[in-house]
Amino acid sequence: MHKKENNDMAKLLWLFAIAFLLVPFNLLAQVKSSIDSTKIKIGQQITFKVEVEADTTDLVVFPEGQTFSPLEMIESYKVDTTKNDAKYQLIKTYGLTQFDSGSYTIPKQKIIIGTKTFFTDSLRVEVSNIEVDTTKQGLYDIKPFIEVEKSSSNRWLIILGILLAVALVAFLLYWFIWRKKPLTEEAKIALLPPYDRAKLALKQLDESTYLENSELKDYYSELTFIIRKYLDEKVYEKSLESTTDELISRLNLLKDANQIELSKNDIRNLETILKRADLVKFAKSAPDVELAKLDRNTIDIEIDHVKEALPEPTEEEKLLNEQYKENQERKKKRRKVLITVFISLFLIIATFVGFGIKYGFTYVKDTLIGHESKELLEGNWVRSEYGVPPVMISTPKVLKREVIELPDELKDKISNTTFRYISLNSGLDVQVSTTGFNYTEEEKKLFATDEAKGKELLSASEKFIERLESLGAKDITVKREQFITPNAAEGLKTYGTMTLEIDGDLKPASYIIILFKSENVRQQIIIQWRENDDYAGQMVERILNSLELKKAEE
Repeated sequence: MHKKENNDMAKLLWLFAIAFLLVPFNLLAQVKSSIDSTKIKIGQQITFKVEVEADTTDLVVFPEGQTFSPLEMIESYKVDTTKNDAKYQLIKTYGLTQFDSGSYTIPKQKIIIGTKTFFTDSLRVEVSNIEVDTTKQGLYDIKPFIEVEKSSSNRWLIILGILLAVALVAFLLYWFIWRKKPLTEEAKIALLPPYDRAKLALKQLDESTYLENSELKDYYSELTFIIRKYLDEKVYEKSLESTTDELISRLNLLKDANQIELSKNDIRNLETILKRADLVKFAKSAPDVELAKLDRNTIDIEIDHVKEALPEPTEEEKLLNEQYKENQERKKKRRKVLITVFISLFLIIATFVGFGIKYGFTYVKDTLIGHESKELLEGNWVRSEYGVPPVMISTPKVLKREVIELPDELKDKISNTTFRYISLNSGLDVQVSTTGFNYTEEEKKLFATDEAKGKELLSASEKFIERLESLGAKDITVKREQFITPNAAEGLKTYGTMTLEIDGDLKPASYIIILFKSENVRQQIIIQWRENDDYAGQMVERILNSLELKKAEE
């Protein structure tokens, strides 16, 4: 009897143990999760599916919001419901993606069925870069050459022209100013000592035809100029401009003062020839040709006598003469430098004025000195997509992702991705943000109307203005109008001016915020720039003209 009771008790305990072990399996069996792929490329969408079996009277709550982090939820699809006897088979599907390569884990998701809580399995996903397998690409013949239009850009021609102009100016300056020119015969004669120059002049006079043509006036003019020039350089510095009597008087004074060892006979010979020359030049006297030749020989002898009568220069005089030559060389070099600087400055100013008249003086100045906004405007722009659904936009530089920390109470309600580029020097600030809202079914219906979307955009615009005020912006002007992109997406444009405090000074600035609303996503593009920067204004216009919105499925 006792043995039978013990056997019955053992069976009962065994049944309870089996039932206890099966409880969690039965509970977990009500919730299943799966993904359609464990390996995706960057930006590719995967489908996360949750299957729930529940009684018809149970309330089932699926996860909403960005609970799949580090993956981003693109879209939450409607629940697919199937009735099976007294049970409901519910299938909830989510679209997920990731824009950075790596290995990620989809965390456990909380499912509430009635009063009980269940969790899905955590799943592993590998996100890899897009690779191009050239071994599987088809090979095709090389396409023939085709004619294309030449680029309209002529910047390289302008640069080449400037370089050629600079080279031409440098060559002309060298050729006419700095080049050591070959000496002419006159220059070579001018470099000779006064004695040698006088002797050479007499020789050239002998080769002339004055006497053959009986041109005695010209002959005596040349002859007296030779002796006067020599005396002017070596004896008396006013010999050329003095009369005959004044010159002879000066020679006698110098002789009496023992400054020149010239005999009275030499002075008398010079006086005779000079007075005869005066008669020929001014009284039309006509001496015999042989007498003219004799006067020529006398002058030749007197030049030798004057040279012998002159004292030898002292070392101090020689040093002064060298210093004089050096000073003359320095003066010549300084003169060349001044001429070169003057011509260069003139050409630079003329070039600046010419380009300033054609392109504007501010543009030319910024090109020469450099201006960050101008460099951004004329640089290589980037056209890219940001967020989901994607916003396509062209910007001077690529926008970088910024992490926006949301309050804990909002993390389950909204999600945000922000991309931004800011240039502190130019003052240009470009932001592209996408905000996702985890609406309930009733909220989706409530915000689905155009009127509700318009009110939401207006409210977001007003909050942006309030944020500007909180950051210290003053004198804010506000204008609003409809904005339509080239691909026909409609949004709200809010724009105006304001005053910002920068480095302790109040500076005028402008702003634009463009808002778009579609289902549970709001997209906004914010641009701020300094008002006195013309290049920034041109960049903003180019950015706005490039703005396009794409649907999620695109």
